[in-house]
Amino acid sequence: MTRFLGATQTLVADSLIGFVAAHEELVAFGRAAKFVRRRALHPGKVAVISGGGAGHEPLHCGFVGAGMLDAACTGHVFTSPTPDQILAAMDETDTGAGCLLVVKNYDGDVMNFEMAAEMAAGRHRVETVIVEDDAATGPSVRSRGRRGVAGTVVVEKILGAAAERGEDLAALKALGEGLSGRLRSMGVALRGVTSPDTARATFALGPDEMEIGVGIHGEPGLYRTGRAGPAEIVRLLCEPVLAQLAPLDGARPLLIVNGFGGTPPIELNYAHALARAFLRERGIVPARALVGTFVTSLDMAGLSVTLALLSPAEFELWCAPVTTPALVW
Repeated sequence: MTRFLGATQTLVADSLIGFVAAHEELVAFGRAAKFVRRRALHPGKVAVISGGGAGHEPLHCGFVGAGMLDAACTGHVFTSPTPDQILAAMDETDTGAGCLLVVKNYDGDVMNFEMAAEMAAGRHRVETVIVEDDAATGPSVRSRGRRGVAGTVVVEKILGAAAERGEDLAALKALGEGLSGRLRSMGVALRGVTSPDTARATFALGPDEMEIGVGIHGEPGLYRTGRAGPAEIVRLLCEPVLAQLAPLDGARPLLIVNGFGGTPPIELNYAHALARAFLRERGIVPARALVGTFVTSLDMAGLSVTLALLSPAEFELWCAPVTTPALVW
């Protein structure tokens, strides 16, 4: 596959320079360019901080801004940010109300964010919310339990909006943990990830195969099967999501169809139409939808479906204004 890339050892740093320059009205580099932060901090609010390896763009840096994240730390491709990056972000964005760390459930991310929180003891009040929305619950080389995937956008948006409204650290942690059982995602790939270092795919699929239950680091899925039609693929994604969701009376369903980096908008919109029809046939009418490329796995050809059953208060926070490079309303 042809790539428009420079030296792989400086790829992430060079990419972030371009990203910050393109969105300089919203974001800026933190000290020593260890992280990306909101250009204008909001004094007295809890700082919401997240991060992870590069290769998932626009997650996380694309969601830094008013109504969402105060800072995002980026590691090398599919590699967790270091504890000193995370601590530097806390030092610079904590304006007195403490820091909330939003962490995807991968062993490296969890370990490094935990280390940063320990290093911050005595300097910052810190709480952590772990995102674990993946409905594909099979064995994984990167995580114990459910992985954090596209549902991370839901958690970051709702917690960011609540922090913007002045909710304190304890309330934000409770809000994030309360979402856990009502948020699930499931992904499919038709082509694996091409590594920037080797230019080889992380797993190879035949022309008539697909991988169900993939993660966002190029991991194989729960199982491999023959290529199905679009409606059948959507069914294979939606059924396990629905089976694992905790019901909520009066829920406002939020539907997200997310591309993994190599799927064009026309296919994502078609998948959204199919997922919406599948849910409506089962009595679930999405109150809002988000369709596009938000949590990627470099150039993986595939997509995920996320469903969140939100309370009226959580739905209001989802709908609250947001101004970030990748999400604006």
